[in-house]
Formats: sequence, structure tokens, C-alpha cells
Amino acid sequence: MAALIELKDVWRSYGSGEQAVSALRGLTLSIDPGEYVAIVGASGSGKSTLMNILGCLDRPTQGDYRIAGHNTAHLDPDELAALRREHFGFIFQRYHLMGELDAVGNVEIPAIYAGRDRSHRRERARALLGQLGLSDRLDHRPSELSGGQQQRVSIARALMNGGEVILADEPTGALDSKSGAEMLRILDELNALGHTIILVTHDMTVAGHARRIVELKDGEIIADRRTAGGEDPSKAAAAFALKQGRGSWRAWADRFGEAGRMAITSITSHRLRSFLTMLGIIIGIASVVSIVALGQGSRARVMKNISALGSNTIDIFPGTGAGDVRSTAVQTLSSRDADALTGQSFVDSVTPTASTSAMVRYGDIQSNGTVNGVGSGYFRVRGVNIAQGVPFDAQSVQDRSQEAVIDDNTRAKLFPHGESALGQVIILGSVPVRIVGVAEKRDSGFFADQNLNIFVPYTTVMGRMTGQSYLRSITIRVPDSMTSDAAQAAIDHFMQIRHGRKDFYLQSSDSVRKTIDSTLATLTLLITAVAGISLLVGGIGVMNIMLVSVRERTREIGVRCAVGARRSDIMSQFLIEAVVICLLGGAIGVGLALGLGALVSRAPNAPITMIFSPMSMVVAFGVSTLIGLSFGFFPARSAARLDPVEALARE
Repeated sequence: MAALIELKDVWRSYGSGEQAVSALRGLTLSIDPGEYVAIVGASGSGKSTLMNILGCLDRPTQGDYRIAGHNTAHLDPDELAALRREHFGFIFQRYHLMGELDAVGNVEIPAIYAGRDRSHRRERARALLGQLGLSDRLDHRPSELSGGQQQRVSIARALMNGGEVILADEPTGALDSKSGAEMLRILDELNALGHTIILVTHDMTVAGHARRIVELKDGEIIADRRTAGGEDPSKAAAAFALKQGRGSWRAWADRFGEAGRMAITSITSHRLRSFLTMLGIIIGIASVVSIVALGQGSRARVMKNISALGSNTIDIFPGTGAGDVRSTAVQTLSSRDADALTGQSFVDSVTPTASTSAMVRYGDIQSNGTVNGVGSGYFRVRGVNIAQGVPFDAQSVQDRSQEAVIDDNTRAKLFPHGESALGQVIILGSVPVRIVGVAEKRDSGFFADQNLNIFVPYTTVMGRMTGQSYLRSITIRVPDSMTSDAAQAAIDHFMQIRHGRKDFYLQSSDSVRKTIDSTLATLTLLITAVAGISLLVGGIGVMNIMLVSVRERTREIGVRCAVGARRSDIMSQFLIEAVVICLLGGAIGVGLALGLGALVSRAPNAPITMIFSPMSMVVAFGVSTLIGLSFGFFPARSAARLDPVEALARE
């Protein structure tokens, strides 16, 4: 029968140079399928090192180690993991069970990494535990089991994927005499069923159960003898062929689910630490979402105010620009320009404007107000609705009639007791006018609540109050079918032809909107960038806590490697944990932002408005995921690259 395990001139040294220490010194050993071998020796003899190399947890420094003829030196870490997962079963002295999992969960871990079907692996785990006398302890966690019961769970785990080779490291060392005897009986039965048993012990009584005893001293074999009846195993082992776990999508899903479940378990078992880790993400996401919502709300509010002054209007002013100090001396803008513009294809409606300030009086009530001289088209141009009465008409403009339309502020100021304002005569400076209409209250941020605005024909203002013959401005409403830019170009060309020169400038509500929009976007971007710093800090916190988690769970990582976890399995587990922490932080942050928005919306006369965009929330979750992946990668990579032997030895 060909040897199952062959070691030829194997050395294992630690350190280098003069400080190098050799745990194994030119060791040569072969083990056939179905053998029951005990490796014995005093502490420091190298038996544990030999066990680690046999179980593919460690590699020789020199020499060859072959399994079923395959040289392990040519296998990469995942191929070695496949050997451990598919062919080896480990029974540790300290059991090395997962404290968060019940007995069934612990037993089925190797099958998860092997890609076994969920229902099949659970059925097999229950059957194995039943055969080992643990049918009534299936849902118990390790802390709820005795030492002997925990060791039997570890035996079931070793057999989960077949366990052609059982590696038992001091399996009775932590057990009482009765449990120890039961443990040895089980090993005898497994060998009788064809399993190759390799037992490491310092106890010669325990070693006496084996059919072959290999004794080590100072890293060398000093004795290799058969015990009574040890020539032939009771049943030959099945052929040993290297194989890989299944690669179906369901197998990947199971492994991913296991990693996700362990990540959630780790987070919930350290709630306070996890919450503090999320805090930076929570603050950052809440800040970003709130700032974007505030920017959207501010933009909508400003646009509403602009729309309240006229949906799409263009103003013509004298001078060369808003900062032209000589603009008051330019007197070429006249009512004839307004008349000429009326009826043009790029004009919906037009109104001249000429304004002045005056003392407004009614009876014994007086207040300062703004007298707006406008044309009859003003109310259409600016979208002003009349709540009571009617607006003055073109005939009133032509006759310089002393008629007025007042706004709601003026009505409230002059008629505080709710009496009707229609038909009443008020004094503007020294000019009496009769009220013919009251405008609807306008929710516009461009007029303060206390401002009094009275609208009279511009001819009345120019002829009876200011005495000037030129206009302050002309306002044009652009047709809905034309863009503001096209209308502005047409008006500019038209006015230059009329005046023969450029002694005016145009200002559109659209340009104001674009300017304000651009300013708000810049401010939002700036503040968002500042808020993003907290996301960066939060990401660093995630990386820090994940590094701590890797250190705390080093032994768990070693156990998972021993039962066949690939590097990708370990890495995905910690990456998922980092992403889950960030996603939970992102969800709490979005919820916090929405709560803040609800409080703001319920506040009376709230000075700010918040409009939440679903896209900003999607982006927030995307950023959370990216942070988890970015800052969780290094700790996850560190965990995946841990040496299994060192990880198992870590307290």
C-alpha cells in the first residue's frame, strides 16, 4: 500500500543566523492509509511542530512533505486550505469552538467552506452529534457544554467533511479520566472505520491505544515502533484524492451568508464599541444629507421668491451696468420705448416703471411707503393677483388718473380694523388717490413684511409727483414659448437700433436665478466638503476598530483556517463587518437627517426649508459602502494573511 503521508529530511527552523532554533531536524517519516499513529515526546521535542506541518498549518523550512504523492511545497494557501477542509479533521486540546455558535453551527463550519448544501450539512451535523451522544445538546453553545461534550463537538466537526485523516493534539489533556477514556474509545472506533488517526500526546498510556508510536526528542525521531496488533489496520482507508470544494453560486452564497452572520454577531456582541465606531459615519452622513437638503430647500425658496416677482422677466435699466454711477444721468429710457416693445414677438407683456418714496396717510394713520408707478400691464408682467376690486387700466394710465392698487401690508397698516379699503382716498405725499384694488398677499422674501407698496399709473407718478420725463426701468415678461437668453438677445438688438447706442443694460430674473443657484451650489459644495471630513475621520475609526477586532479574534481566525477557510473567506468576513458597520451608520445618519428635517418643517415660521432627495440618500449609502470597503480592506487583508499556527497559539 502506497504511503499516504511522507516526510523526507524535513527541517523546521525559527529565526535566522546564530539565533536560529530548529524544532525539527532532518525528520523522515511515512504513514500509510488507515494507520493509528501516536507521536510522543517531552515538551519541546517538536511534536506540536510536526503536527502543524502534517495538518498543512505550517510549512517545512527544508525537505519534502508529500500527501498522496503531492508535494505540499507546490500548493498555494488556498490549495492547502482545501486539503484541510476536504481531507483533514482537527481535534484540539482546547476544543477551539466558536462561542457565538451552537453545537450544530460549530460542526457545520467546514461544510460551509466546502460548499455543501445547507439542508445536507445540517442533517449531517445533527447525525454526527447524535452518534456522539449529543442529540439533546444540538442548540447549546460551548459555554453550556461540559469539557467532554465540547470535545465531542470538535470530533463531529473533524468528521463533517469526511476526515480521512484525524489529527488529535493532546485530545485528553483537558478532560477528566472518564471523559478521556471516552475520547480514546471514539478514536479507536474511527480508526476501525478506516480513518487515519495521528495522535500527539506526552502521555504514554494514551499513546498505548495507537498501533504505532513515534517518539521524538530534540526534533528527531528516536524511536518508531509498532504496538501489539499494530501491523494491519482493521479496515483499509478509502483512496485519498486531492479535491476542491464546490464552486456553485449557492456555495458562494452560503459562505457569504456565514461571513455576514458572523459579522452581525461580532457587531451585536460589542454594541457600545460598534456604536462609537459608527458615530463618525453617522455624523458625516447626517451632515452631508442635511446640507444637501438645506441647499435644495434654499434653492427652492429663492426660486419661489423670484417666481413671485414674475415667472420669466427681463428689466431694462439706463446706464451701462448695475455699478454705473452715471446711470441716474441717463434719461433716454422713455415710455415710447415701452410702447414700441409692446406687440413684439419676443414680448408677452410690458410695463414702464417710475417709483418714489412718500408719506402715506389715511385719517390719523401715516407711514412711509413706496409709490410704484407702473403701466396697466404690470399685474400680468409680475403675476400679481387682485384680491379685491380691479386694477387700473390703460385709460387710467393715459389720463394720469389718481387711482391706486395697494398691497396687503398697506391694507393692514391703514385699515387695521378690517374695514373695506375699496373707494377710500389716501394721501401719497401731497397727492390724493382713490383705492380701486387690493393685491393678494405675496409670500416673497424680496419684500420685508413691514414694507408698504402702492401701485399707481406711472404717468401719475411722473406728472404729479416727481416731474421727471424719463423712466426708472421697463419690465418685460417673456413668452413661455421663448427662452430667456433668446428674448434678451432680441431686446438688446431692438433697443440698440432704437437708441443708436448702448445706453442701457438688461437684467433678467433668469440670470438672477442662475447667479443665486450657482452661489448656493458653491456654498453647498464647500460645506459638504467640510462635512466630508467627518466621514474621513469615521472611516479611520472603522479601520482602527477593525484592526482591534482582528487582534481580539486571532484565535478564531486560526480555527477557521484549520477547518478549511480560504483567505478570501477570512477577508470577506472582516470586509462585510466593516461595510455593515458603515451601512448601519449611514442608515442612522440618514434617519437623523430626516428627523431634523421633520423638526424644521414643524417649526412655526421656519426661516429655512429642507428638501430631501432620494438620490442624496442613495449616494449616502454608496459612500457608506465605499468607506467600509476602503477602510476595512487593510484590516481584512491583515486577517487573511495571518499565519494559522501563530493565530491558533495566540491567547
